[in-house]
Amino acid sequence: MVNYSTFDTIFAGRTMLVISPHADDETFGCAGTIAKAKSLGSKVYLMYVSVGDLVHFSTEHQQVAGDTRASEIEQAAAVLGVDDFTILYNDAHLHMRIDSLPRRDLVAKIEKDSSLAIERIRPDILLMPAVSFNQDHEAIFYAAYAACRPHLHADKHFINLVLTYDQPQLSWNHTPFHPNFYVDISDFLDVKLRAHACHKSQLRPDPHHGSLENLERLARMRGSEISVTAAEAFQCHRCVL
Repeated sequence: MVNYSTFDTIFAGRTMLVISPHADDETFGCAGTIAKAKSLGSKVYLMYVSVGDLVHFSTEHQQVAGDTRASEIEQAAAVLGVDDFTILYNDAHLHMRIDSLPRRDLVAKIEKDSSLAIERIRPDILLMPAVSFNQDHEAIFYAAYAACRPHLHADKHFINLVLTYDQPQLSWNHTPFHPNFYVDISDFLDVKLRAHACHKSQLRPDPHHGSLENLERLARMRGSEISVTAAEAFQCHRCVL
């Protein structure tokens, strides 16, 4: 077992898998933690589940091509310095319809069938989206939760630390998000904001909850909850010491 006595032993020299439903969820929820883990010598991999053409409520970007969002991912990944990323589904029909997939198929993608699947990269830490009103996020949470189920270590890779990450839109949610695990990102807030700013097609003007200004406010608010300058908040589902 891993000795998780300090932050450095939790995140230093580890392998981390971040599951992001769409482009920008990873920067919203855990870009500071990614940057901090990278600074401590960890390998970090990003699994984007769905990237496709998008039509949504935005004065500036009512229609966004999937290629644009994929390009924004590359820019954000470069800022964060991650080791690799993959996109599971990149067709326009499935985007925002991940809940229409059989859960078993999605679990298999996360577990063993994709290039950065759990059985391939064997992560120590997994970060995944919290349940929310977004149907893709909900489907991915339940699939990832199933993929992390405990098993004999000789037969299936066991992930010691499983966390769900925060999002600004969780203020409107049917399932309360009660963080019980915090990461101090005071030295990495600027990296988080620079990485998130790469997702230009998804940025909204202040005071929208998805604005860059609000993302900074959320990080500083989470920081104030533990008396530091900035933090990211998580719900811990498993921590094996």
